[in-house]
Formats: sequence, structure tokens, C-alpha cells
Amino acid sequence: MAGMTVADLRPLRRRLARAGVLAGLLVTLLGLLLGPATPASAHAVLVSSSPAASAVVPSAPGEVVLTFSEPVRKVPGKIRVIAPDGARADRGEPSFSGTVVTVPVDPSAGRGTYLVSYRVISADSHPVSGAFTYSVGAPSTPPTDTGTDNRADPVVANGVKVAKYLGYAGLLLLVGPALVLGALWPRRLSRRGPARLAWAGLGLLAFATVAELWLQVPYTAGGGLLDVDGTGLGTVLGSTYGTAHLVRLGLLAAAAFLLRPLFAGPVGRTDAVILAILGGAALFTWPLAGHPAASPAPAVSVVADVVHLGAMAVWLGGLVMLGGFLLRRADERELTAILPVWSRWAALAVAALLLAGTVQALIEVATPAALVDTTYGRLVLAKIGLFVLVMAVAAYSRALTRRADTARRPRAVRRAVWVEVAITAVVLGVTATLVQTTPARTAASDVAGPAAGYFTATLSSPLYSLQVELDPAQRGNNSLHLYAYTKDNRPQPVVEWKATAALPSAGIEPIEIPLLPLTDNHAYGDVNLPAAGDWQLRFTVRTSDIDQATVSATVPIR
Repeated sequence: MAGMTVADLRPLRRRLARAGVLAGLLVTLLGLLLGPATPASAHAVLVSSSPAASAVVPSAPGEVVLTFSEPVRKVPGKIRVIAPDGARADRGEPSFSGTVVTVPVDPSAGRGTYLVSYRVISADSHPVSGAFTYSVGAPSTPPTDTGTDNRADPVVANGVKVAKYLGYAGLLLLVGPALVLGALWPRRLSRRGPARLAWAGLGLLAFATVAELWLQVPYTAGGGLLDVDGTGLGTVLGSTYGTAHLVRLGLLAAAAFLLRPLFAGPVGRTDAVILAILGGAALFTWPLAGHPAASPAPAVSVVADVVHLGAMAVWLGGLVMLGGFLLRRADERELTAILPVWSRWAALAVAALLLAGTVQALIEVATPAALVDTTYGRLVLAKIGLFVLVMAVAAYSRALTRRADTARRPRAVRRAVWVEVAITAVVLGVTATLVQTTPARTAASDVAGPAAGYFTATLSSPLYSLQVELDPAQRGNNSLHLYAYTKDNRPQPVVEWKATAALPSAGIEPIEIPLLPLTDNHAYGDVNLPAAGDWQLRFTVRTSDIDQATVSATVPIR
């Protein structure tokens, strides 16, 4: 090796690069082979049950049947039937057949009220949980489920959003430098800075992908950040969600070997085409692990999401390169050649974003009313508002690039570019939340309850924090879920729950809300709110024989 020249090493490097690409593609292939073939579906909701919720049946059934709106997958140990004496009445593992889940039940468990709690996974990787009661012979005091909480720790739920945000950030930091270095970078300038940025983006994207796989275990099964075991991890890796993420890691590994020569200097057309194919294939792993693959028109939704994500990465990644490197390092002659080309690219990327975003909105939101009546719709409106704002800044920036003296005074363009980057960084945050939110088409047509809004808030006291969820937050019957947590976000055991609802503006005195303890820190209740207005909800939670605190919330009811 000591006597070999640089020219002699080039064929060896090319062979090593090809070997690396093949190794990455092999990981991708294994992920595809190990992944399951599952039908697409949306957020599932419970359509019906047998026995029905709150029903009184003359004799104990031998099984409980749950029917969901879409096919669901199992979360081990998260479907339980609790007998009136507090013992487990379910026997053996529940069976899953499409939309129907059958739970074997001991028919000799006795008379009284039974509690059924469930947690399952929709095909778009999101957990669905709930509970209801039925009675045999006659109702009795409902039992309490002493098992683990059927909801993920708030730290985990927020961690999933952060990981998705980091993934988007890593993608644009990788795509932007790779695109500019391959097509717009002046030969005389050093590639070291953009190469470092691209490697950082690749590392951030790989880290976010692994983090999403890890967090998906407690997110779907319920539990804390470290509640990950081999069984749960194997279940996630064997799902469509896990397959998509393993494929993404394999494609990133393959692309890394082709990126090295790109970051060192110009590459041939063949390598550039292969790199583009790998990048395009990697983009498909995002929609295939989320809402688009579970939409009513999955093929259209997946393609639209890929276009949307790719255009975002090109546009925002290019802006980072423009503001961070080219406008500071390139001379007047180089900027005169580069800026018009980039302006055309940016216009095409924005047009693709607008078209793909419109298609996605039409499919996922479905109706104009869902834009304002669902959390998903309101997030879409927020994203549209931010997009309009960034378009105004982009129009100003584009006008600057058309001026003859722009290359001589690049500071104005650079300031406009960084304003665009700042606003679109907020857009990425909204997007990271949006992909974890139930699509408006599902929330607005939820067969399990009225199709309206949703209220959630976290109330704090010196003893605990209380997560309050009221659905659908409108006149008529509403479902109330209460989750108590310690100050360090651990489940807080509760001895006694009390809740009232009042509407002083209409002269309605406090109405007591009957609450059913489902677990040590989770209670459920039904309340009828007969009039619109700002209802005052008060919650008194007793955590021991002597410790209790009261918190309150104002809930607007339409």
C-alpha cells in the first residue's frame, strides 16, 4: 500500500463505496423481508362491544367482543376484564381478526359490574385506548383496574414529537448540502463546512430514527421512557412502523458511502443518480410509517407526502446553504450565476409544497367544518398561516435575487433568507405535532361519539398535576378522562376523586360528575352539559388520608 499512488487508490475507493452501498441495501432488504404485510387503515375507534357498554345481561358471557372501525394490532397485556371482586376475569390471550377482538372471559366470575379496559394499535402506529363497564344480573360498585396505566408517560409522548422534529431537521441539513455541493457549489471554494453540516444532518437523522424506534415501545404499550423490553421492541420492529424505520437506516448507510466522494469533489452522473434514487426511496419511509399509508386513498397520500417532504428538504436545506455559506463566501460573479438558478429551484419547490399540501389537506381534513372543529384541522390552519407569512418573505427574497446589484450587496438577501429559515423552523414544529394528531377525517367522523371538538389541559397543584380530557367539549353528553401525575411526571395513586361542573352565567349550580376509577391514577366519567357557555369544572383529588387539593378549569362549550 505504501507504494500506491492516489490514482491507484481511486479504483479501490470506488469498490469500497460500492460494497458499502450493497451492505446498506442488504439491511434495507432484510427490513422489507422481515416486515409484515398489513392492510392500511386509519386511527381506529371502538364501534361496538358485546356485551354493550353499560348493559345489564342476565348471565355471564364466555367472551367479550370488541369491534373497531378499522383493523387493529395487539399490545401485549393491555386488554383486561376486571371482575366485580377486583380479580382478572379474562382468560388467555385475546384473538385479533381484522376489526374484531375477542377476549375469553371466565363465566363463573360472579354477578355484578365488570370493567373492560383496552389498548390497541392502529395501522398508522398510534395507540387507541379506552374502557367501559357491563353488569351481570345487576349493577354493583365498579371495580378498579390495578394494572399498569393504559397511557404513555407524557415525557414519552412529547419525546416522540421531539424525535420527529429532529428527524425533519436532520433531513434538510443533509439534503441541502448534498444538493448544493452537487450542482451549485463553486469549484474554488472549500467543501469542508458544508460537508460537516451534511454529516451532522446524517447523524441527526440516524439518531432520530433510532430514538423513534425506542420511544415507540412505551408510546404504544404505555409506560415510561425506560420501560422497554425485548418483547416490546420485537413487536415494534416486526410492525410496518419498525420496518419503515429499519429500511430508512439501511438506505442512510448505503447513501453514506456515496456521500463521501460528493463531499470531497464533483461526482459522476451514475453516482449522482444512485444517490438520488436512495434519497427518494428513503423519503417513502416517512409516509409509510404514518397517517398517509392509512388514508382513504393511500397511494395518493403517500406520493403527496413524499413530494411535500422532499420539496421542504430541498427548499429549506437550500436556504440554509445559501444563508450559511454561499452568500458569505461566493464572489460577485459566482452569485450572479447561482442566485437565478436557486430562485427557479425555490419556486418549483414551493409550488410542489403547495400542491402536495393541498392534496393532503383535502384527504386528511375531508370537510371545511373539520378545519375548525378538530385539533388536526386547527394545526393545518396554523401551518397555512405560517406558510403564507414565509411566502411573503420568499417573494421579497426572490425580488432581491432578480435585481442587478444583488451580487454586490448580498446582506439583504441573507437577512431575508434567515427570516425564511426561522419561520419554517416553526412550521417544522407544527408538522411534528400534526403527524402525531388524529387526522381530522377520523376525529370528525368518530363513530364512538359526537363529532365536535376536544378539550385538554394540565392543571397543577402543590400535590399533583392533573391531565384533563373532555370529549367532544360541546352541548350534550361528554366523556371525561382524568390522569393524575406526580411533579416528576410519574403516575400518582389517587384515593378519592371528586368533580363538579357549573355554568354561573346561565344560573346552573355545580353538578356532581360521577367518576369511575379505571387505574390508580386514571378516572373516567360521563357528564351532560345542557347549555353553551364557559363551564367551570372543579376537581378534588385526595392522594392520602389527609392530603388533597382542588384545581379548576374553564371549558368553552359550543
